[in-house]
Amino acid sequence: MKILVTGGLGFIGFRLVQNLIDQGHEVHALGRTQKPTKAKEIHGLHYHPHDLSTSVLSADWFLGTDTIFHVAAKAGMGGNFTEYLQANLVSTEKLLVAAKQAKVKRFIYTSTPSVVFSKHPICNGTESLAYSTENFSPYATTKAWAEKAVLLADNKSGMRTIALRPHLVWGAGDPHLLPRVIARHQAGKFKIVGNAKNKVDLTHVDNVVHAHLCALESMQVNASLGGKAYFIGQNEPVFLWEWLNHIFTELGLPTLEKAVPFKTAYHLGFMIEKLWGALRIKSDPPMTRFVACQLAQDHWFSSEAAQKDLGYQPILSMDQALEKTLPWLRSL
Repeated sequence: MKILVTGGLGFIGFRLVQNLIDQGHEVHALGRTQKPTKAKEIHGLHYHPHDLSTSVLSADWFLGTDTIFHVAAKAGMGGNFTEYLQANLVSTEKLLVAAKQAKVKRFIYTSTPSVVFSKHPICNGTESLAYSTENFSPYATTKAWAEKAVLLADNKSGMRTIALRPHLVWGAGDPHLLPRVIARHQAGKFKIVGNAKNKVDLTHVDNVVHAHLCALESMQVNASLGGKAYFIGQNEPVFLWEWLNHIFTELGLPTLEKAVPFKTAYHLGFMIEKLWGALRIKSDPPMTRFVACQLAQDHWFSSEAAQKDLGYQPILSMDQALEKTLPWLRSL
């Protein structure tokens, strides 16, 4: 098939592109970088520089595309709301317009469990959870709006759409999660938030890519599949701070002992958000209300629907995933 992957040179997208080419597909990757050297690492990849937030995709090479994997997004905990809106919602809407015009058959969107974020713990959450009504995470808010647009675009007689919600993606090459945690710990700026008893889902990137491939295969087999979102996880929620301290020990770093109460971190996050907004600081703030909730509360989800409809099962356990990732973490 002819497949387009947005964010095809990113953490998830690059591995997805490699797997799709290995399966024999004609793969086109879309990104905003004009001449990325990384695109040359995969033989047979067709790379196209394009900013979806500023113009509709109508290039001749796009015609005949069977499936779109929309992986690209702006992630982060702070910054200008308009930038998140353009990157996450506007870009998605423009891509949907182009997909309909080109008669694309399948549209698979990489979403996030943050779309159902709540200030309250989530244990074994299912797809019945409502979209978040909290608006203090520009990432979560704009990803929720984009996911709604994708699922509303599902058309039984035309393009079918689904959304995948992998939780806290990690692994070698991770540009966000563990490298930032390790760097803050090494700088002496990281503490336990809450009572250290919260359980979370963390999903290795290999399992996330596998879920995308399962979705594609299932949509090919079942033409009626569409219009739904699916949580993607490891099916092994861990005690977050116990898991992080195990990693720190493996890396020869001291374990975390000092803790900050959740309410203290939450209120501190609120004040820092206001300060960052007033000064128009673009970098991620050291603490936000959203981050405080993520670090202190339970948030893990059921993959039962993905197993039933997509045939998804993790291909790496948490122990296997950590064993695979530790050599890279030691190199940081």
